[in-house]
Amino acid sequence: MKTTVKTICNFILIAVISCSNSERQGGITGSSANRDNQETEITYVPGMSLCKAASYPVGVAVSAEKLGDSRYAGVVRREFNSVTAENQMKMAYISVAPGKYDWERADAIVAYAEKNNTRVHGHALLWHESLPPWVENFEGTDEEFEAEIKTYIQAVVEHFKGKVASWDVVNEAIEEDGSWRNTVFLQHMGEDYVARCFRWAREADPGVLLFYNDFNLSSNPVKAQAAADMLKGFLPVDGVGMQMHIQVETPAISKIADAVNIFTEMGLIVHFSEIDTRLNADDKLTELTYEAALAQENRLGEIVDMYNTIPESQQYGITFWGLRDNESWLLSRYGTDWPLLFTETYEYKIAHRGVIRAFE
Repeated sequence: MKTTVKTICNFILIAVISCSNSERQGGITGSSANRDNQETEITYVPGMSLCKAASYPVGVAVSAEKLGDSRYAGVVRREFNSVTAENQMKMAYISVAPGKYDWERADAIVAYAEKNNTRVHGHALLWHESLPPWVENFEGTDEEFEAEIKTYIQAVVEHFKGKVASWDVVNEAIEEDGSWRNTVFLQHMGEDYVARCFRWAREADPGVLLFYNDFNLSSNPVKAQAAADMLKGFLPVDGVGMQMHIQVETPAISKIADAVNIFTEMGLIVHFSEIDTRLNADDKLTELTYEAALAQENRLGEIVDMYNTIPESQQYGITFWGLRDNESWLLSRYGTDWPLLFTETYEYKIAHRGVIRAFE
């Protein structure tokens, strides 16, 4: 039966994807100069989708507006069985004022997921860089601030109860040196605010999985250990999101494995939660070359190989932080790059092939 499903999937994918093969993304070389030499292609036609090939969920960061585009939604539906709202489930988007909420865009993402039998990972209940003005400029007492944060967390978790499988409860609470990040939450609520937020979320939905999410956990042992120490006392915590905003050469796989081991030894579920790969950190490339595309293919292959070593019961899955290169947050922050699996015109980069091969 498995062979039959793969054969059918191969036929469908080749038929659909080949319709766009004549389109080429600007800023890409190596795709048309050597059409008879597959070894220099930076795009390819896959024989299997990511979610069909993997033994655990494979996700992507999305927005409600993009899912409203039939072509975009079609690729997401074909390739991924988990979605994360890149921004639209964050506090700045949902909390209009104390006790007043805008659910429209977040609900649209959930509606897409329900229609397509797709898991939703909620991101994120608290993040210091996505706050409504009333939180940033709060003028009440610390006790009043805490009461409002509790109300917000529980309102959101209850609204999506039974629809969202998991939440990043707190995002990026730790500095690179292992100390607490000096956020508005720390200032008003003290160093145990993370623990309280997790407890409030658990009260609102006893069945939802709760994660702490942060960047550089895979590259900074000090930060990884600080996160582990913070989480050891939190009874409601189920897992950790390791963001995995990586480069083609760093961090070393051995360092990633060491960080993963810290969390798996604690019994936590591990989510590679925001994968993208910078290819142009030194800003020398003006277009995507075959050599850079191949390096990305190999890099993502070894990342997935590493994730495959995690005990199955502790694999929550992997999530790519965006679909197409031109949509990545990295471009506005760092400039020209090609960090994702698809070109602007929805062609499959060979990076996709690297992930598929690691699933085999």
